Amino acid sequence: MSGVPAAHPRPLLDWGVATRALTGESESGDACVVAPFAGGVLAGVIDGLGHGPEAAEAARVAVATLKANPGGQVIDLVRSCHESMRRTRGAALSLASFHEATGTMTWIGVGNVEGALFRIDRNAARPRDALMLRSGVVGYQLPPLRAATHQVHAGDVLLLVTDGISSGYYNRSPVGHATQETADDILKRCGRPNDDALVLVATYLGGQA
Repeated sequence: MSGVPAAHPRPLLDWGVATRALTGESESGDACVVAPFAGGVLAGVIDGLGHGPEAAEAARVAVATLKANPGGQVIDLVRSCHESMRRTRGAALSLASFHEATGTMTWIGVGNVEGALFRIDRNAARPRDALMLRSGVVGYQLPPLRAATHQVHAGDVLLLVTDGISSGYYNRSPVGHATQETADDILKRCGRPNDDALVLVATYLGGQA
């Protein structure tokens, strides 16, 4: 059958990740997922409790669960991870789901994977939003879950970082900078020497309805 090949969907995120394991460990317990779905994309960061192979296994289970249904509601995805991770040591988990049709991002966090959304509009009423985190361990004990939704515009930047990154990571706006270079810079400047560390930087490329 002849014809013009179907065009690949335009990506909604330009993203980069920088990570390293705790010195002396063969693998990191920190992991990320960026998974597209029809009309959107899911971004998430997982921090397996502790470090080493058992933390890495907990993170792998979460990644597999999220990739199986990236278009799900974020609260449902956290609950799915909680069930699939019950036999692991558990993890902190933060998710952000972008939807192009509505020009929105919905995010949620359990544990200590911090998140920040930086606006391309420097004159916006809120040039930076911080993810509200709720205490708990996915796979062990979930808190009451609540997600928040924000409007997003092309050029807005999401940062998600594990607790191996010190809080100074958000002192410099990543807007307008290359995502991979930003991730590498944050890891170099703010990475703690006594833990696994991961930085996910994602620039939204979509539009707003």
